[in-house]
Amino acid sequence: MTVYVVTLQCIDRPGIVLATSSAIVGVGGNILENDQFTDPVTSQFCMRTRFETDAEDLDTVRSRLGEALAPFDPELTLRREDTRRRALVMVSQYDHCLAELLYRRDSGDLPLDIVAVVGNHSHCGELARRHEVPFFEIPVTPATKDDAEDRLRGLLDERRVDFVILARYMQILSPRLCADLAGRAINIHHSFLPGFKGARPYHQAYERGVKLIGATAHFVTADLDEGPIIEQDVVRVTHARRAEDLVTLGRDVERNVLARAARLLAEDRVTLVGQRTVVFSQ
Repeated sequence: MTVYVVTLQCIDRPGIVLATSSAIVGVGGNILENDQFTDPVTSQFCMRTRFETDAEDLDTVRSRLGEALAPFDPELTLRREDTRRRALVMVSQYDHCLAELLYRRDSGDLPLDIVAVVGNHSHCGELARRHEVPFFEIPVTPATKDDAEDRLRGLLDERRVDFVILARYMQILSPRLCADLAGRAINIHHSFLPGFKGARPYHQAYERGVKLIGATAHFVTADLDEGPIIEQDVVRVTHARRAEDLVTLGRDVERNVLARAARLLAEDRVTLVGQRTVVFSQ
């Protein structure tokens, strides 16, 4: 049996679930998992369905679903579950988030193909190569930013990348590149948004005597650190913690939150609805 994952998004109307399930039955399918949600503000209907069938031809299954759902004009995706999403990871000098992604991929906890690592410094090159992932150093300066982003676009095409993960990449993407990657790039922010922006965020938090620190994984937009949120987490701290302690705790939260967000994307569990997300958790 072949297992498929189908997602759809459209304006809510009666009959969407019936049409989907009838098409799945029509190809001899059996539904294994189903999640659905209607956004009360936009009336957008979102659904993720995982099913099995002995129909091995992807195009045939897609055609049956497309025909059945055509009256609803949905955004529709379909893939075999064993066809893994392809990701490119971008880094600077910090390696903890990249290390977590590579570890989870290698241990089978992250169903994702990491097809390249791009750094604006060379610091993470050895880590990537140890895990047999190609590393590309693309330095970025104000004078070379456009050329650097063009090189990145070439890599995205060459490696057939589905989405981009900014794993503490300390460069701001241009508005044009953000638009090119809309809905396909995620970032980890070293704060439980909204929070402390700019340099040395944990030291700012320490000076303000915070009792919670955290991290936020979100989609990349031209508005810095304000994209739709995918995943968040926090850890409690007390007055006895030093700024260095907050940095250590914060890195743990960052790596876990980014890895969870990457898994949600890899399993087609995230749908964008305006500036918000619908996340079908496991």
